[in-house]
Amino acid sequence: MTIKDKAAVVGIGRTPYWKRGQSYPETETSMACTAILGALDDAGLAVADLDGFALYANSCDPAAVGAILGVPEVRFAASITSGGGGCAGALGLAAAAIHSGMASCCVTLMSLQQLHHRVGGTAVGGMLAYAMMGEGGGSAYGGDALPPSAAFTANNGLLAPGHSFAMIAARHMHLYGTRREAFAEVCISQRNNAMPRPMSLRREPLSLDDYFGARMISDPLCLFDYTMESDGAVAVVTVSAERAKDLKHPPAYIMGSAHGGSGRWGPGVFRYFQAPDEEFASSGHRPVANRMYEMAGVGPEDVDVALLYDHFSPLVVLQLEDYGFCPVGDGGPFVEDGNIRFETGSIPVNTHGGNLSDAYIIGMTHIVEAVEQLRGTAVNQVDGAEIALVTGGPASLPVSGTLLRR
Repeated sequence: MTIKDKAAVVGIGRTPYWKRGQSYPETETSMACTAILGALDDAGLAVADLDGFALYANSCDPAAVGAILGVPEVRFAASITSGGGGCAGALGLAAAAIHSGMASCCVTLMSLQQLHHRVGGTAVGGMLAYAMMGEGGGSAYGGDALPPSAAFTANNGLLAPGHSFAMIAARHMHLYGTRREAFAEVCISQRNNAMPRPMSLRREPLSLDDYFGARMISDPLCLFDYTMESDGAVAVVTVSAERAKDLKHPPAYIMGSAHGGSGRWGPGVFRYFQAPDEEFASSGHRPVANRMYEMAGVGPEDVDVALLYDHFSPLVVLQLEDYGFCPVGDGGPFVEDGNIRFETGSIPVNTHGGNLSDAYIIGMTHIVEAVEQLRGTAVNQVDGAEIALVTGGPASLPVSGTLLRR
């Protein structure tokens, strides 16, 4: 049994994007409702059609949102365990629910409002909150406590994901000769993609001198290698492939979707740093990529545009390797040669600007861009785009990948 081409994304909705903490007086719940209503309207559906929530990262409370919107019956509500690593996989979760008959119309969303987490009475937002409490919720070990695994590394200064991913980037540089110029190219290329988009938050030009002149945060990662922190909500609606044919926009069919990863990668990266080089110096996506391609019956050579999760720029380089766009170890030169550039590259990457320059809504903007590319309505439209790849993570497991097609 496979979900290949059994379901399709038919609606996209979003709020405006705000810089961190500037969405007040909105709340995460109000923004979630706005995005869901927008996605339903975009599809030509109504609240009465919605009966499923396929989620990740505790992105909403189906009971609260369902009651506020007036959903007649919630037939399916499930969430992939992970932070941003689950965003692409949540589409597979929706497709599985629909194909199995457990739901007929599923929403996947993220509503994000920074500075709402609190630790010991102090407001803590974004990546620091992620490190101390986990994305989307408080610690199970008490309001003022760190999980034991975090306490193991915190005394070494490993307080946030950026510290861990800096170590992965440094190891890749050591093993393969990868240069910071490759990370700079990711940042500059994606900034160029964001500049013509009115909705993007970072539209000012970024030069190589700007990049190398930026302050270092966790060597070798500088300011521009880190994603921004932003507020907003994005939702997408998935229905069966048959039903999708009669709705407002051309469907984006879910060809293949996988989530998970090597059991050694997640804890090896975030906690104990004991994974072997072939796994540690990677994005952790290789097993997921193989299963996704096998389900879809295509390979990297068939992908027209890649929307790669980019909370830190080096992980774009590593995902290009893990998804087969270049050999392992060659990601740096591949990127430096201009292969991810819109219009001129062999595989355009993050044509909307990504987390780094468009908005950080924990991966959902990538799904929206994939759908718009396949509809032919993207601001930076890839000519003739037929297949789009969306990824979630690297993060603690699962990570995920999904292929969408026209």
